[in-house]
Amino acid sequence: MYQYDEFDRAFITERNRQFRAQVDRRIDGSLTEEEFRPLRLMNGLYLQLHAYMLRVAIPYGTLNSAQLRQLAMIATRWDKGYGHFTTRQNIQYNWPRLKDVPDILDALAEVGLHAIQTSGNTIRNVTSDQFAAAAADEIEDPRPYAELIRQWSTDHPEFQFLPRKFKIAITGSPNDRTVTKAHDIGLRMLHRNGQTGFEVIVGGGLGRTPMIGKVIRDFLPVQDLLPYLEAIVGTYNLLGRRDNKYKARIKITVHENGLEKVRDLVEAQFRKIAPQFDAAATAQHLAQLKQQFAAPELPPRRDTHYHDARRSDGVFRAWADTNLHPHRVTGYSIVTISLKPHGGTPGDATDAQMTLVADLAERYSQGEIRVSHEQNLVLPHVALDDLPQLHAALRKAGLATANVGLASDIIACPGMDYCALATARSIPVAQEIAQHIDALKLEHDIGPLKIKISGCINACGHHHVGHIGILGLDRAGVENYQITLGGDGTEDAVIGTRTGPGFAYDQIVPAIERILRTYLHLRHDRHETFLHAYRRLGAAPFKSALYETEQTHAA
Repeated sequence: MYQYDEFDRAFITERNRQFRAQVDRRIDGSLTEEEFRPLRLMNGLYLQLHAYMLRVAIPYGTLNSAQLRQLAMIATRWDKGYGHFTTRQNIQYNWPRLKDVPDILDALAEVGLHAIQTSGNTIRNVTSDQFAAAAADEIEDPRPYAELIRQWSTDHPEFQFLPRKFKIAITGSPNDRTVTKAHDIGLRMLHRNGQTGFEVIVGGGLGRTPMIGKVIRDFLPVQDLLPYLEAIVGTYNLLGRRDNKYKARIKITVHENGLEKVRDLVEAQFRKIAPQFDAAATAQHLAQLKQQFAAPELPPRRDTHYHDARRSDGVFRAWADTNLHPHRVTGYSIVTISLKPHGGTPGDATDAQMTLVADLAERYSQGEIRVSHEQNLVLPHVALDDLPQLHAALRKAGLATANVGLASDIIACPGMDYCALATARSIPVAQEIAQHIDALKLEHDIGPLKIKISGCINACGHHHVGHIGILGLDRAGVENYQITLGGDGTEDAVIGTRTGPGFAYDQIVPAIERILRTYLHLRHDRHETFLHAYRRLGAAPFKSALYETEQTHAA
């Protein structure tokens, strides 16, 4: 993985020094909150409902053991003993004191982390496949390219005050695990005629106007990546609306101007600026990055203990069936550690749990940890024969929930428990759904299912691309939860369809149960997933179960 060089260290040290002085001026009253706001946002510091919140960048979701231990230490020393992993593969601390934030940033810098551009109208953390460099279906590790983009975009003088925030995702697999089509720019790696390149997607995004991105270039050679990205963002910076923040994202720019006009402007800008980029120097730098991201040499391992455990231990077998993913090397597996215990807060990890995962990564996974956009942690390189011991250690720490990809593996935004923008609670809804499904003992029978919950129209819980999406809104001071069905965040991405009127807080869990029981009743067999059944059946039977039952109960 990438290691800071002297330039990086000097840059971060100076940024932290500047912000420490700004915090001092805010505390002594020299800066008002209004004056301080843009300064703190440039350093990832938000003011939430009850306290400040610090969002720390985890570039393309990759951590080493030392970094995760440092994140745990920060949670212990300066927060309330936990951190919250987010859908941008970041970690948030919900309770730091303002006076401590400069010390936190210095502690992050010690292990090559920072909070720059985790907020504000700029290019945010570049996200990537959490299984990068390990997945059997991967074309190429996308993280060197993500790091190249991170270096290009950090403190870019032209792109610090864009019309709105800007998000980029990149995948190296044909099976999209990064929701590229719901990003401002999505990059899907391709091989064509022996050449590596990218399908470039623009104008995706969720929020109050959800849109699936459109292909602006079906194949972009690697050597053109940075100038083409600069052409897109530069075009958006000039063309994007600044009169209305709700219409300022690039998805609206593409929608209002049309893809063809935007493409013509981007291509013209690309031809103009491409000669200004030193392609040879970029290629050399990319080659150096690829060396830093070289996949570990994994020695041959047997799988006897793994298969013995599967035969003799039903709990282990259930966990292995849901939480493992095929590795590119025979005898190894990718392990997803669920941060979604039934009744827990999705994405939260205690300091003790983070420390344990760091230790386990060092022992079993080449010292590597990944953060998924689905708010879980991943150990990417675990030998099959080490899995029984790993599972036992995770189980003792409450980290062995066998639910990855199932109904209780819910994405949920912080909602009204923390967020100043939220209009409804998200976390309690996720907790109650997970507990209810667990009590019904239907989760493994239901099979693959993605439930996503947002506490406001900004859609931080990605509800639009959930197989079942839930949006919490305020209706005359009362929480009301709308349901969407049929969303998908994969390479076949689609926005879910709203079913109809929303449900009160105490009605939403029974409503979700009716949807699930309808699916179980109407599916062809256990091999037909919820999403496939919905696509075959359409919305009608699910709407009937939701609203005719409601009317019967009301009568």
